[in-house]
Amino acid sequence: MTPEQYVQEKAAGSGSSFYYAFLFLPARRRAAITAFYAFCREVDDVVDEVEDPGVAQTKLAWWQTEVARAFAGDPQHPVMRALMPLAPEFAIEERQLQAVVQGCRMDLEQSRYLDFPALERYCHLVAGIVGEVAAGIFGQSQDQTTEYAHKLGLAFQLTNIIRDVGEDALRGRIYLPINELQQFDVKAHEVLQRKYSDRFVALMRFQAQRAHRLYDEALALLPPQDRRSQKPGLMMASIYRTLLREIEADGFQVLNQRVSLTPLRKLWLAWKVQALGRL
Repeated sequence: MTPEQYVQEKAAGSGSSFYYAFLFLPARRRAAITAFYAFCREVDDVVDEVEDPGVAQTKLAWWQTEVARAFAGDPQHPVMRALMPLAPEFAIEERQLQAVVQGCRMDLEQSRYLDFPALERYCHLVAGIVGEVAAGIFGQSQDQTTEYAHKLGLAFQLTNIIRDVGEDALRGRIYLPINELQQFDVKAHEVLQRKYSDRFVALMRFQAQRAHRLYDEALALLPPQDRRSQKPGLMMASIYRTLLREIEADGFQVLNQRVSLTPLRKLWLAWKVQALGRL
């Protein structure tokens, strides 16, 4: 299997909403974003799939070394071998990939966040930086597009956090800020035991309102000159925001099930942005 085939299988096999946005890109940009997304998946899978924290730390340390080695001209992993020939063309930097690895290390080192600014710092590494790299690959021409990408990445990550509350609880993790649990009188043990209450629903409604506000703020930041080039990000925004609305309409039943959209619906939402320019 070639490195290019490896990253294609990694991206397609994830079933992620991101994959559907990649389909509409020109070949070189599609190859770059697919390789970068495969890198993000590889690193994230270390945290989600390796049960021994010590082994996971060792694997992430290996990835830090691999990123440095790849930018020094000696990539070993098929993901890096697929990505590195495209990195100069799309201004992908070592610091960006190292930030993603560092964000995943945070998952091993803490499972609670005191307040939203603390959570936001984590989201910047695992989502804001990802948005920054993606915007560059898509073809941004304006500096302000980076700010748009960071904020949109934050909105995506908050949507993921809302969707995955139950799954994260099974791993002993709570990404909802501690001071906001206290604000709505939701106890951590209730989340970990996946117990519903009106207080929990009110807390989740608060989280969703913030995510919607960030989507609006991000879209307002996108310069008109870059709206066409950033269509893949807008496709993802349409898919993710539709998912968020589905979760809301379902009464935030996220503790014992994972709400998702069908592949056909994701493809339709992506096509609608591509063809009609509408979210």
